[in-house]
Amino acid sequence: MSEQIKVGISDFKITTSPNELATIGLGSCVGIALYAPKSKVGALSHIMLPDSSSFTDTSKWAKFANLAIPKIVEELREQTKETRILAKIAGGASMFTFTSDSPTLQIGSRNIESVKATLEELKIPILSEHVGGKMGRSMFVDLKDFNVKVRMVNREEFIL
Repeated sequence: MSEQIKVGISDFKITTSPNELATIGLGSCVGIALYAPKSKVGALSHIMLPDSSSFTDTSKWAKFANLAIPKIVEELREQTKETRILAKIAGGASMFTFTSDSPTLQIGSRNIESVKATLEELKIPILSEHVGGKMGRSMFVDLKDFNVKVRMVNREEFIL
């Protein structure tokens, strides 16, 4: 019997097939689905910010892409003894219109860039993505086959 395990903002969960991981409310946040294919163990992270460098308190490390992804990958590899990890990502929308084009205010695109750079550093391929735009998303990860469904309000469902 499978269970849907919910992942909140600035949070992550690791579980095994046949369970499903889900996160809702990905606005400028990015959901990172990580998968160890041999053992069918997966993780889902819901990061809020691109990097921790301008913060003194990083105790809530799961909110930062640059801290969360390496720690979760390490835990996933430790649990599964697999080196090959795969990724799918969603989110990073530009939810608000600003009068300034300041890159500092573009949290969604900065989150996407940081997630991609961190995964590249860790040599984890991104198999598919559904990022950017101006609408929030929800993400559902099936660990039986690593199918990821992305839902947007009043839109069709996307399979990654």
